[in-house]
Amino acid sequence: SPSLGLKFTDVPTGFAAFSKVPLSGWAQMIAFAGTVELFQYVDDPERAPGDFKNAGLLGVPNGFLRLSDEESRKKKLAAELANGRLAMMAIIGMVYQDALSGSAWGDWENYKESKTRALES
Repeated sequence: SPSLGLKFTDVPTGFAAFSKVPLSGWAQMIAFAGTVELFQYVDDPERAPGDFKNAGLLGVPNGFLRLSDEESRKKKLAAELANGRLAMMAIIGMVYQDALSGSAWGDWENYKESKTRALES
């Protein structure tokens, strides 16, 4: 935030970064997510969950490309679900690591008393 004199290098990693985001930044993120939820991807009970009228190929908003082959669509959907599940497990691991060490990137020097280091000499 140039108006607040906040530089990218001033923002720490992990959970500590939440305290550095200005209120206007939080407002922008919430407003953007809210407009996407309320106006772009509107739930239609006639369609399958996640199958939005405004989403084109691979979820591109207002995309003009569509998947006409149902078998290809099912394969891409299964790959997207698998990748999403993998990403959720990865972020859970990073949250756990950040809670233990204070760093989501694995700097265990910040947490020398960890029980997971019990076998180290």
